[in-house]
Amino acid sequence: MRGFNAIFATASIDAAKRYYTAFQLQQEDLPPDRRLKVALIYSYGANEASDDGILDDEAFDTDALGADSRQFLEDAIQDYNDLFATSYDTSADKFQNYYKDLSQRLKNREVDLVIVVNMFLTGFDATTLNTLFVDKNLKAHGLIQAYSRTNRILNSVKTYGNIVAFRNLEDETNAALELFGNRDARGVVLLKPYAEYYGQYAAKVEELLSGFPLGSPIVGEAAQKEFIALFGQILRLENILASFDDFRGAELLTARQGQDYRSRYLDLHAEFRRGSEAEKESINDDVVFEIELIKQVEINVDYILLLVERYRDKHGDGEDKEIKAEISRAVDASPTLRNKRDLIEAFVDAVSLDGAVDDQWQGFVAARREAELGEIIAEEGLREAATHEFVEAAFRDGALRTSGTAITKVLPPVSRFAAKGGHGERKQRVIEKLGAFFERFLGLTMGEER
Repeated sequence: MRGFNAIFATASIDAAKRYYTAFQLQQEDLPPDRRLKVALIYSYGANEASDDGILDDEAFDTDALGADSRQFLEDAIQDYNDLFATSYDTSADKFQNYYKDLSQRLKNREVDLVIVVNMFLTGFDATTLNTLFVDKNLKAHGLIQAYSRTNRILNSVKTYGNIVAFRNLEDETNAALELFGNRDARGVVLLKPYAEYYGQYAAKVEELLSGFPLGSPIVGEAAQKEFIALFGQILRLENILASFDDFRGAELLTARQGQDYRSRYLDLHAEFRRGSEAEKESINDDVVFEIELIKQVEINVDYILLLVERYRDKHGDGEDKEIKAEISRAVDASPTLRNKRDLIEAFVDAVSLDGAVDDQWQGFVAARREAELGEIIAEEGLREAATHEFVEAAFRDGALRTSGTAITKVLPPVSRFAAKGGHGERKQRVIEKLGAFFERFLGLTMGEER
């Protein structure tokens, strides 16, 4: 995942309006691509003065809203329409459709924050929702329901939800956990204090630096498994600590050390996966790799191009070797860029002093993509036009479709007695080659997700 989103629960419609206005004012001088996408939703006048901690059932009655509240909601929905090219308003049918559309965009991570009074706090589920900001009274069942919006597990990156309360809800939280769990539930449901996690993290990092110093090989399968388990523990602790403000600047591994250890971790991941495919010990038996957590700090192409620009600017004055090494380390530490390393290194060597680096990169990638696809077409005797159409559709959709009739249109007629195998073998070989080609060039050209 490239990010998560949040709900902001406010005490009243008046408070929701004030917060929405504050976000608009805070962001008005920011360029559009740096603004948070903030939405607003509320309904029925009964909520205008309600702050007793009890959550009413969701309803879609906007007719009972006061004139000012309804007009404000109308204006906020128009902001939403401008953002997403939709046409909703506060009329009965269109407001329900607005709710549905907003729900889907929250799930798709197209909206960063939705400001609510009671809506979305009961029954709404989205795995990408990881934070609930609370400026309202909550208690008992209503508190548990609201908190639970953030607790849908997504992967090893999102193993819990964050509650940021601007009111003191500690007693209400403990009482609710006792009521709906047991007296010991607090120790299970809530994260431990920062100091406990940081103490574990410091001990694990010390063990890593002393037991597996950088520059020394990890010899033997037992030692490799010990390193994999230890570094996985550090990744999980860093993931938890990242939710504490105190951790910012308190990391014990430098950026360079982190990259080097991630590179070693990914080397072992590739090695063990090859062993698994060769019917040796399964990678899933007692070796668990936290690849999602590695991707948390993923290096993207934009960052690499910034380094390339620095390299080009420094080229010739003796400072370029370190920047070139930095590029290599960054690529090695990235799960998605490793299979593109030769492309990036070739581009670094070929980049011109004239012209924008971005433009040169796009031209370089387009030429290499065309040349490598041409090699596959020639090697397998594929239908050229159909292959190009098939590949372009894959990059457009973000996935290579290997089922259905599309792949068969790419293949040439083949005899079952052909020297290179029959139709089934040829199809599988082509799928593997095009799959590797697709993964190699995915995310490198303009208009694709990076």
